[in-house]
Amino acid sequence: MSRRRRTLSTKKKIALLVSAATVAGGGAFALAATSNAASVQTAQTSVACQGLATALGNNQSFIADQKAHPDSQSAARIANREAVIAQIKVQQQASGCAVGESAQGSQTAQQPAQQPAQSAPAKTAPAASAPAQTAPANNAGGAAATGQQVCTGSTVTLSGEAGAPAASSNQFPAGTKLKVTNLDNNKSTTVQVTSVSGSCVLLNNAAFEQVREPGKFLIRKARIEKVG
Repeated sequence: MSRRRRTLSTKKKIALLVSAATVAGGGAFALAATSNAASVQTAQTSVACQGLATALGNNQSFIADQKAHPDSQSAARIANREAVIAQIKVQQQASGCAVGESAQGSQTAQQPAQQPAQSAPAKTAPAASAPAQTAPANNAGGAAATGQQVCTGSTVTLSGEAGAPAASSNQFPAGTKLKVTNLDNNKSTTVQVTSVSGSCVLLNNAAFEQVREPGKFLIRKARIEKVG
């Protein structure tokens, strides 16, 4: 008795190959989607950790400055900022960041803020008469009151302080109004400076919530304006 070999027809072979390719392709797509999701999550965590590290560094710098140049209120300010640092460390732990990681904020903030003051006299110098000299100076003051951009290139983060929306600054005195716009989502808030910090502007928790992106503790692209 002869045995017949079972052979697959050409159509069946093609069908099996297509099926195998589909399964393999689906698996590759699933792996790619999982990988992309993990990359996005890692990037978001990195931004959050950087913002918290910057906030911690700014508060540490403020404490160091108060210790180097103490006055009658320094002890109270230092105690307040130490409490803020403790809260930031709690946020670092909750966000999966390295607890106690510290980073300094932008140190270039002072230069742009000084440039308008230096450029104004240069524009008024060529004037031929006293009335012509006073007019540009008045215009410059009006521009500052209606929204003069300051601290170009600075990032903005939170101080960790509670209370009504407010800001702290190392360049502008208490009572100054600053408008901060997050250029990544076009949200803005106008707040009053109420205390001193180690950077151009730090927003307290309430003010930062008004302009932040979900899960982020740092505004990389910010427009800071001094308003009337």
